[in-house]
Amino acid sequence: MISNAARPGWWRDGALAAVFTLLAFVPTLSTIGAQVGDLPVRPLDAPAVALTLAQTVPLVIAGRWPAACLAIIGAAFMAHQALSYPPTFGSIGLYLALYAVGAHQVRFRRGLAAVSTGAYVVMAVVLHNLGSPNRVQDFIAFYLILGVIWMAGAGMRRWRAEEAERRRLSASVAAAAERARIARELHDVVTHHVTAMVIQADAAQFLVGNAPDRAGDGLSAISDTGRRALTELRHLLDVLEATGDSAVADRTPALGKIGDLVEQARLSGQPVELAEHGEQRQRSVDVELAAYRVVQEALTNAIKHATGQPTTVMVRHHDDRLDIEVTTDGHAPAGLPSSGRGLNGLRARLRMLGGDLQAAPRPEGGFSVRATIPSRSDS
Repeated sequence: MISNAARPGWWRDGALAAVFTLLAFVPTLSTIGAQVGDLPVRPLDAPAVALTLAQTVPLVIAGRWPAACLAIIGAAFMAHQALSYPPTFGSIGLYLALYAVGAHQVRFRRGLAAVSTGAYVVMAVVLHNLGSPNRVQDFIAFYLILGVIWMAGAGMRRWRAEEAERRRLSASVAAAAERARIARELHDVVTHHVTAMVIQADAAQFLVGNAPDRAGDGLSAISDTGRRALTELRHLLDVLEATGDSAVADRTPALGKIGDLVEQARLSGQPVELAEHGEQRQRSVDVELAAYRVVQEALTNAIKHATGQPTTVMVRHHDDRLDIEVTTDGHAPAGLPSSGRGLNGLRARLRMLGGDLQAAPRPEGGFSVRATIPSRSDS
C-alpha cells in the first residue's frame, strides 16, 4: 500500500500552497480574490495575517484530505469576511479547496455538500446582521459560483474515472488478444509435432514387427521431432518472458526454416516437395512467422488426413506479398475449409496482417491451402 506522502500530488499541492501563500501578500493582487461581505475594512493586524495563511497553507493537503482542507480554508474565509479584514488574494484558496473536494473527495460527498451549504447560510446571516450591503440575490449568486467550481472538480473526477476504465478495458482487450495469440502458437507447435510423433511411432511399431533393422530410423525420427518441439516451446517461453530482448526475434521460426518443416514431414513418411519462385527478401518477424505457421498447419493436416499422399509446398516471393500454396493429393477430409482451431487461428492471424487464407478441396482430388501475406519490412 502506498502512503499518502508518496503520492505524486504531494509535491504539486505543496508547490501550489507555497505559491498562493506568497501571492497572498502581494499588494497589487489584493483586489483579486473571493469577497462577499463588503463590510467596512478594518486595519490589517496579526489575526488578519493568520487568517490569510489559513486560506492558503492548507492547500498542501488538498489532494489527500480535501474535506479537511475545505473545512480549514472555509472557516478562515468566513472569519476573514466577518471581521472585515482587507481583501486578499489568498481567498482564492476557497475556490481551489472547493475544486479539490469535487475532484478528490470519495466518501460522504453529499453530506459534505449539505454541511458546506449550511455553513454558507450561517455566514450569509452573520454578514447580513453585521450590516453587509449585499442582498439575498447577491449571496445566492456567490453561492452558485462556488457550486459551479465544485461541479467542475466533480466533472474532472468523472473524466479521470472514465479514462481509467477505458485504460482498464484496453488492457483487458490486449491481454485477451495476447492469450489468443499464445493459444494459437501453442496449438501450432504442439499439434504439428505431436501429430508427426504419433505417425512416426505407428510407423516404428510396424517396423519392429516387420523390419526390425529399420525400426531404429523410426525411433530416431521420433526423437528428432520431440527435440524440435521442445526447441519451439522453449522459444515460446522466451517470448513470454522477454522484456525488450531483441535476441528473441532472432529465434522466431522464419520463412527460411520451412525446409526444416518439409524435412520433418518426410521423416514422418509424408512425401513432400518444396518449390520456391522469386528472390527471397528480408521481411518483418510477424510476416515470417505467419508464413512458417501456414506451412506448418498445412503439413500437419496433410499428415493427419492424407498420410502417405504426395504433398507440394509452393512459395512465391513478390515485392509486395508472399503467396503460399500447399496441395495434397488424396481425399479431402469433410469440413476442412472451416473446421479446426488451427485454420481459424491462421485466418485471424493473416487478417491482422491484411492477408487472406483459403483452405478447400481440389477439383482433381485432395485439398489445398492458399495464403497471401502482404510484405512488411523490418527496417
